[in-house]
Amino acid sequence: MTETLTFGSNANDTFSHNCRNRKSTFIKITLNKMLMASTLAAAMAIGLANAAEAPRVGVRGAITAMDGDAMHVKVSSGEDVTVHLTKATQVRAVTLAKIDEIKPGSYIGSAAMPNADGTLTALEVHVFPPAMAGTGDGHRAFDLKEGSSMTNGTVGDLVVSHGRTLTVKYKGGEQKIVVPDDVPIVNLEPGDRSLLKPGVKVVLFAAQAADGTITAQAISAGKDGVTPPM
Repeated sequence: MTETLTFGSNANDTFSHNCRNRKSTFIKITLNKMLMASTLAAAMAIGLANAAEAPRVGVRGAITAMDGDAMHVKVSSGEDVTVHLTKATQVRAVTLAKIDEIKPGSYIGSAAMPNADGTLTALEVHVFPPAMAGTGDGHRAFDLKEGSSMTNGTVGDLVVSHGRTLTVKYKGGEQKIVVPDDVPIVNLEPGDRSLLKPGVKVVLFAAQAADGTITAQAISAGKDGVTPPM
């Protein structure tokens, strides 16, 4: 007995139907993958936005205790604040400096108050090592004193008269900063966690999470009894 296989219209219809099913399935899978990728990208964008919007707080005071990656600081208001450190937290030593050490080309930061003539009067000046040039470049509001600003940039012209006037240049602008004779001037130098011990004065600006947790990205610690003035 011979079985005859017929390739007629019914077979063609079945083949076409199967092709349409495969195509439909492929489109659904592709759309699902695109949707998943879009959702992931949106989640990452939201996460990055939240990280960028995390409020930063300034902490100034003396270390009272170190407990592993937790640093306890008594701030000027008398409050005890716990600051968390990570492997990425940088520690900088703050040492005394003289204004004569500041030269054209030095990279500095200065908290200052505005003057009526558009210049600034320094509240403090900190000098960065060459390896840290470019850190925080710019001019912005600061919290050392109400109405104060922070300018980080490269020193251009220097004029000596009743102190010293520094022209500090940064991307997009410059500021003239008058440095009175009695203003504290310090160096920022590379440091490590060995500087962080009870009694040491520190200054840091940290991200504060929604639950109030404070995590330091960098800590400036006074060396040999120096109080960081910034």
